[in-house]
Amino acid sequence: MTMFKNNKITNLLAIKYPLIQAGMIWTSGWKLASTVSNAGGLGIIGAGSMYPDVLEEHISKCQKATQNPFGVNVPMLYPDIDKIMQIIVDKNVKIVFTSAGNPKTFTPYLKSNGIKVIHVVSSVKFALKAQQAGVDAVVAEGFEAGGHNGREETTTFTLIPMVKKEIDIPLIAAGGIGNGQAMLATMVLGADAVQIGTRFVVSHEASSHINFKQKVVDIKEGETQLTLKELAPVRLIKNKFYNDIQQLYKKSPSKEDLQKLLGRARAKKGMFEGDLDEGELEIGQISGLIDSISPAKNIVNEIIEEFKTAQQKVCDI
Repeated sequence: MTMFKNNKITNLLAIKYPLIQAGMIWTSGWKLASTVSNAGGLGIIGAGSMYPDVLEEHISKCQKATQNPFGVNVPMLYPDIDKIMQIIVDKNVKIVFTSAGNPKTFTPYLKSNGIKVIHVVSSVKFALKAQQAGVDAVVAEGFEAGGHNGREETTTFTLIPMVKKEIDIPLIAAGGIGNGQAMLATMVLGADAVQIGTRFVVSHEASSHINFKQKVVDIKEGETQLTLKELAPVRLIKNKFYNDIQQLYKKSPSKEDLQKLLGRARAKKGMFEGDLDEGELEIGQISGLIDSISPAKNIVNEIIEEFKTAQQKVCDI
């Protein structure tokens, strides 16, 4: 297939399709990452929910399961970052996606070890800072995305052309992208590739709990909301925990009050252990369009076929 032969991201990362599976906590283990990479996209291991020794195990298993490139996503707000970065270098991982932190902190170290670095941003301001830090590309993630999000509430449709106008490095679009039509739309707006999370949450290979996967399939438009902006903005499914947050807001809570309600391991309880009432269920707005749990390979193939069909339709207009 030669349709992406001049694509900046496929050339940068040595992958077949400009389609990247997001590195999501409690969801993106080695099984999902290796399957997506074997299907022609870029699979990513989500290190945010892993202790260093667990990450090392996932990297080893992924290296055995695929000969194709894969990456590791590292949210820099978590502990043991120095250990995690050292493991990535020692295990000869070639692609790292960083997020939730200053890209200047580790980009020089990673690049000096021959690693491609892509940083996730939510605004033009942070895209420029990432470019100045020397990253190889940025992921511009819109307000529609699941999980931790930007405070600006800028939608993907708005964010992508604004970032494209200001940066010189390759641009990956994320947030609200769940099919080939959306992939084409973001690339028309200036993106070189897409990063997709929510649709891969409901893949067979995702390590998320079946209760959570089924909940994502069942919810409709309007059943997610961005909240907890005082701590770190996060898009959640409206469940009992979400409603508890809203009740607390009526009392004008302090940050400490919100942190106490959030507690520890709330995301693990929901997404990994399947507690749909008390868990933090992070998912994107595009979940309202998803209606099945599928093999990750099929998801990649469907998105690429949808992209090709949509591209042809546009050409026929």
